[in-house]
Amino acid sequence: MTFLPLHTRRFASQVYCVLVPRSHKKGVPVEMTRPSSNLADFRDVFSKAKRIAVITGAGVSAESGVPTFRGAGGYWRKWQAQHLATPEAFARNPSRVWEFYHYRREVMLTKSPNPAHLAIAECEARLSKQGRKVVVITQNIDELHRKAGTRNLYEIHGSLFKTRCNTCGSVGENYKSPVCPALAGKGKSRFIINCNGLLRPNVVWFGETLDSNVLGEVEKELDICDLCLVVGTSSVVYPAAMFAPQVAARGVPVAEFNMESTPATTSFTFHFQGPCGTTLPPAIARHETELIS
Repeated sequence: MTFLPLHTRRFASQVYCVLVPRSHKKGVPVEMTRPSSNLADFRDVFSKAKRIAVITGAGVSAESGVPTFRGAGGYWRKWQAQHLATPEAFARNPSRVWEFYHYRREVMLTKSPNPAHLAIAECEARLSKQGRKVVVITQNIDELHRKAGTRNLYEIHGSLFKTRCNTCGSVGENYKSPVCPALAGKGKSRFIINCNGLLRPNVVWFGETLDSNVLGEVEKELDICDLCLVVGTSSVVYPAAMFAPQVAARGVPVAEFNMESTPATTSFTFHFQGPCGTTLPPAIARHETELIS
């Protein structure tokens, strides 16, 4: 895996999805500003923000019981999940990869949005009536933000419930359970076919480029936001790990809501540690200065 420098500004189609392992090496301590955890101060900033960008990651979905496939538990059957989420794995054994994604789809059909998803959707709807905008940029492919009611949504890594043809590139929604008859029972799939081409999950795998059109829209939102929230993300999957630090670099307040500190924490204005479903809702609830409509 490779490291993409934070000064890379124009991602577009040149940027690949990569996972950067955290370094455990001990070095010389560097004195850095510690982000604030003062909720009242954050609420004051929040009350004045007109364009809020919310970047979400696997930590949000984990609180809905969605497997993250990271760390020691990052295995499906005997295979490491990250080794199945690659175009090379699909080329070698599309049946196995489809079984993995069939499992993930079936799991997601049993899951519901948690208080963090619902708080974001409620905040978006509420602030839109005040002429303010909330946009969600998610790395998650589970569509829980959609289920919660979020409208201004960029799913930069795709969706579990869309397929794409390897031959013609056509994309379509698919909420069937199972996705095709061949995946029923034990899920031995070899014939998910469209226009003589093999259908694959419409998700971004490691080593693949992200959709340049989606990234272009995301970049516009990040360029004009006046507050950025980073919710449930480890800040180690690129290019998404670059987003919030680049916003912070232009002097915009960034608030991180996560179970632990991340490699980017020290560059942010605020850090609220704990479950997102607990820390986020009171932070973005109706402020006393908001008009009740």
